Amino acid sequence: MSIQNRRERERAEREQLIVTAARELAETEGWDAVTTRRLAAEIEYSQPVLYSHFKGKDAIMAAVAVQGCADLAVELRAARASARGTREALAAVAATYTSFGRRRPALYDAMFTHLVDLPFATPEAPEPLQAAFREILQVIEPITADDENPGILTETFWAALHGLVTLTRSGRLPEPAHEERLTLLIAHFTAPRQRRGAV
Repeated sequence: MSIQNRRERERAEREQLIVTAARELAETEGWDAVTTRRLAAEIEYSQPVLYSHFKGKDAIMAAVAVQGCADLAVELRAARASARGTREALAAVAATYTSFGRRRPALYDAMFTHLVDLPFATPEAPEPLQAAFREILQVIEPITADDENPGILTETFWAALHGLVTLTRSGRLPEPAHEERLTLLIAHFTAPRQRRGAV
């Protein structure tokens, strides 16, 4: 291995170490606890070394968000692939998405709640963001009516799931009715219409 390759590998390993430390610290103590000083101490590197990888906390949070979207895409893909039929796939993706947001609150906040410097809903969005969206689109396309835009319908379904996650986590919606809300959402999205695909 050349010196250049070794340096690039070591740099990538340090970046991953920083991102992992930020994720773990945020999950245990919240994002307010994640500071460059604290991260430097956690990973046992100086702050200048940390800044040589990331401009600051916002850039670290953006990197965490990208990795979180990659993780979410994997979970959604597995849920979709294991389901039989259109309605079941939609329900599996919905349940997996809301479970992810409730199990990983700090990670979810980095991805979809906190302001991060990432392009969303554009071709310039990082691939993991697009991959997570595509997994939802895959289960929405078959129930899209002829006069509907699949992308817009997917955004609407995603917004509903996001609302369920955030409102339930904040206590605005009572936890015991979560499954019932998901069932209602799926029922209304799969109600008979002039669709492109069959349920």
